[in-house]
Amino acid sequence: MDEELGIDLSTACQLDTMVTVVDANRFGSGDTLLERKEAVSEEDERKIADLLLDQIEFCDVLILNKTDLVTDTELVKLTKVLEKLQPEAKIIKSSFGKVDPSEILGTGAFDFDKASESAGWLKELTIGHANHTPETEEYGVHSFVYVRKEPFHSVRFKSFVESMPKSIIRAKGIAWCATRNDLALLMSQAGPSTSIEPVSFWVAALPKERQQEIIREEPEVLDEWDQEYGDRMTNLVFIGIDMDQDLITEELDRCLLTESEHVDWDILEDPFDWVLQTN
Repeated sequence: MDEELGIDLSTACQLDTMVTVVDANRFGSGDTLLERKEAVSEEDERKIADLLLDQIEFCDVLILNKTDLVTDTELVKLTKVLEKLQPEAKIIKSSFGKVDPSEILGTGAFDFDKASESAGWLKELTIGHANHTPETEEYGVHSFVYVRKEPFHSVRFKSFVESMPKSIIRAKGIAWCATRNDLALLMSQAGPSTSIEPVSFWVAALPKERQQEIIREEPEVLDEWDQEYGDRMTNLVFIGIDMDQDLITEELDRCLLTESEHVDWDILEDPFDWVLQTN
């Protein structure tokens, strides 16, 4: 809908199928959109991995193209990874872009609400750490959820995020950092691209009246509520190949505040340069 031009495409067409094409031979590329001449401006610093992961996590059909350029083992492994990233999509393998039109046209498969909740990392968070079922690690592909009710030392956590092992293909979730105690931070990693940014205020950081209003509307907030810190906690999902879960967990635990650092959070170094605008 373009209100300025008075155009409403919904009266003439509908979104039928969301299709994402993955290049089997170049999946995981660290190229930027600017390098590929596909950026929206000179300031567009996004990597191909950012855009591709977003498209994979929001589609109905995944076309895995150029399968003739990879080995059978590589193809099976890549398929397993895609199934982890997007467990709801139909995966079609192809070469030279040859696909039966009936697989992608007139399917009526697109459902916005379903697509919005179909990403593998989001399903893991929704299920919760306690209900995560360890899967058979075929070809080394697996996932795990890291949950802690202690804050991160912001500098150490940022350093970890910027140097994550290459075995991690996708990581995403909510983090609690001591120097931004009022804010829930969204940590996102897609291949070589990483980011940490504020996504909302913790409910416990809001005025009491607003807290009670949210709790009335979403009583499940109290399920994980801590008497001292409220809803503050870290909940991160990791998806990868041959990940050393124990080592990654140990490295994350070393990012948590130590007992001595708990004494005075105000003196801790803050590595984040974003400034929030408040009304």
